[in-house]
Amino acid sequence: MYTKQQLAKLIDLTNIKPTATADDIILLCEHARQHHFATAVVLPYWVPLAVSELEGTDVKVCTTVGFPHGAATRSTKVHEARNAVSNGAEELDVVMNIGALKSGDTDFVRRELTDIVSAAGLSGITQDAKRTLVKVIIETPYLTKDEKILACKIVVDSGADYVKTSTGTALNGSQVEDVKLIRTVVGSSMGVKAAGGIRTIEYAMDLLDAGACRLGTSSGVSILQAYDPDEMLKAVR
Repeated sequence: MYTKQQLAKLIDLTNIKPTATADDIILLCEHARQHHFATAVVLPYWVPLAVSELEGTDVKVCTTVGFPHGAATRSTKVHEARNAVSNGAEELDVVMNIGALKSGDTDFVRRELTDIVSAAGLSGITQDAKRTLVKVIIETPYLTKDEKILACKIVVDSGADYVKTSTGTALNGSQVEDVKLIRTVVGSSMGVKAAGGIRTIEYAMDLLDAGACRLGTSSGVSILQAYDPDEMLKAVR
């Protein structure tokens, strides 16, 4: 059972809406700072603002690369990763090239992800040796079971830190069975992030029990407020 503080550190509080304004991002950062979430996730344009808002706090700034479909060119995604880190992002959520994976071009997918991981790491060296954590979104709603397994293996090979289920833009983003499958493939030492449609504490706990160690959600505040460890222990008993 988690304390409230421990649960907060498993949540990436997210606002990646195309309509998000500066005021929305400031509010996101205020909530992230107040509740001590793991990260505040914003689109690349908003990284400098989020970094400014969260300076001196225990909340990291996370942004996206290749969002939402992963279909930009490799050089574009590598540059996007470098740029995000140079702007102060400490975590990256990178969308795998889904079409390339489904076309069977696994060498390209592996090479692209390896290049992005390397670029993020080298960029981090120029930022006081900060460690840039890379999560790769495989977009499970679009993949067969065999493709999910293959995607996970490619992410492991790339040197990334996490496999993430989905962007949240596809239907049925986070599924308990997908999290279980991913955890089985990547083992216990790699991170697994579930994202997409996580709105209740019950579902959040189901995903964590299935093997996720990070949750991406725009409902982080309400989920945390609904969490009562004592009541959950009583329910288990």
